[in-house]
Amino acid sequence: MHIHHLGEKNSVLNHFIAEIRDINVQKDRMRFRKNMERIGEIMSYELSKTLNYESRNVSTPLGEKASSFISNDIVICSILRAGLSLHHGLLNYFDGSDNCFISAYRHHHSETEFEIVVEYLASPSLEGKTVLLADPMLATGQSFLSVYDALKPMGKPKEVHLLSTIAAPEGIAYLEKNLPKDTHLWVAAIDERLNNKGYIIPGLGDAGDLAYGTKLQN
Repeated sequence: MHIHHLGEKNSVLNHFIAEIRDINVQKDRMRFRKNMERIGEIMSYELSKTLNYESRNVSTPLGEKASSFISNDIVICSILRAGLSLHHGLLNYFDGSDNCFISAYRHHHSETEFEIVVEYLASPSLEGKTVLLADPMLATGQSFLSVYDALKPMGKPKEVHLLSTIAAPEGIAYLEKNLPKDTHLWVAAIDERLNNKGYIIPGLGDAGDLAYGTKLQN
C-alpha cells in the first residue's frame, strides 16, 4: 500500500487538525464540520497531483489556450455518517464526480469486542473508476476493509484511494496486510496507538457525534 502522510510537513492542514482535536473548539459543531471539509479540500489538492490529465483547448474572449483537465473518472465514496463533512471537501474540488454512500458501524458484543455492520449502499458502477473512499478516522481498519469488500459487486475500480484525517498505526498495518499493494492511503495525521476499546489515542473523539450530534449506542 502506498502511504501519503500529509501532516509530516507543516502547513495550514496541521492548523485545522489541531482545531478539530481541541475540546474547546469542538463545542462549535459548525466549525468542526467546516474544518473537516477544509481538510478534505487540502487532501484533494495533494491527491490531484497523482491523477491523469489531458490537454484540451479552451476558448477565451481573446483566443484559445491549451489547458490541462483531469481525465480520471472519479467516484467519491463516503462512509456514513462521519464521512459526510470530509465528502463535501472532496466534492468541492472534484465537483464533476459521481458519488457513492455506504454505512458502516460498530456493533458491540462487549466493551472491547465488536463487528463492523454494513447496511446501506447507494453506488454507481465502479468499473474502471478512480474511487476515493473517505472516512475521517482510521482506527482498527476494519471499517475500511468491510466497505472495500461490500463495494466489490459494483465493479473493479482502476485505482482506489483511501482518505482519512487521523489514523492509528495498528489500522494502517491491518490495511497493508489485507488490501491490494497498489491501494493508496492519504492521511493527515498518524497518532500513537489504539486503546483496548479500539479507539485512537490521542485522537479527537467520535467524529460523527462531533459533526452531527450524539446517537444511541448499538
